[in-house]
Amino acid sequence: MIVFDLECSQGHIFEGWFNNIPSFEKQNKKKMVACPYCNDTRIKRVLSPVATRVAPGNAEIPAAKSIDYGKLAKEVVDYINKNFHDVGPDFTKEALKMHYGAADKQNIRGSATMEEEKTLEKEGIEFFKVPLPKTDEGKEN
Repeated sequence: MIVFDLECSQGHIFEGWFNNIPSFEKQNKKKMVACPYCNDTRIKRVLSPVATRVAPGNAEIPAAKSIDYGKLAKEVVDYINKNFHDVGPDFTKEALKMHYGAADKQNIRGSATMEEEKTLEKEGIEFFKVPLPKTDEGKEN
């Protein structure tokens, strides 16, 4: 079996397990592969992190390129700011509306109290917390 990282046309990323590449391609062509989040069948493979192991005594592993974590953090923040609608303290309200079909689904960002987070978890709404840096005005970037 081989695992592929897959992405639907709506941007959802998920894993798929297949016997081999031709098996994935055949199933995908027949629209048998669907996004588990939105049932979209326009699926493509995306690059996956890959690790290889070298047996002791074999060729040296080249040194990994150093990561500029400051630059990476800025890129993540810029991506969130560009691609997620800021709903501020209404995050929980907006997430619940989308979950129950009262509003169109979209990427949102905002704030929630610990009690609101518990409500979201109880309702089965997935979310993740990303600490964003403060701007000069003291607001989150």
